[in-house]
Amino acid sequence: MNTSELAIVNYEPQKNVGDVYLRFQLNQKTSAVLPVKHIQEAIVIPVSAVTPMPNMPECILGLTNWRSRICWVVDLLGIMHLNPLDSNHQQYNVVMIRVESVLLGLVVQTIKGTIKLLPDAIESPIGQVSATLVPYLSGCIIQPSEILLVLDAKAIVHSSILYSA
Repeated sequence: MNTSELAIVNYEPQKNVGDVYLRFQLNQKTSAVLPVKHIQEAIVIPVSAVTPMPNMPECILGLTNWRSRICWVVDLLGIMHLNPLDSNHQQYNVVMIRVESVLLGLVVQTIKGTIKLLPDAIESPIGQVSATLVPYLSGCIIQPSEILLVLDAKAIVHSSILYSA
């Protein structure tokens, strides 16, 4: 066998490893990711494009028209029982997610882009983060400088706080 045949025999195409996630900042200290399979779009909209609704929980910012669909825009920090958004924003960074037939706009501090994560790198969040966050997580990734929260889109969409009004 010559060397060119050896190269062909030992050649294995590189597998596309890892799942793709959208990375964003919830606040100055907290980074999080969501699987892109639930993400429809990441957009920036003016605060005036969100119509507040009376008698709603504080985390529900209001309704917006997104691609000719009316959908709720919510403060993701508020849903997760973290300090709510600062109210003097002029625009919102919104991650539009879809879970089954439900569309929801999640307001986050900053959208950072996409990242690939190996499923083996995702650990249980229990004992790693505040117990109030655990219901909204599918896991976390422990990094030297931070804990990256892996959010569970289904748990967020079906959060009881969104249906308590």
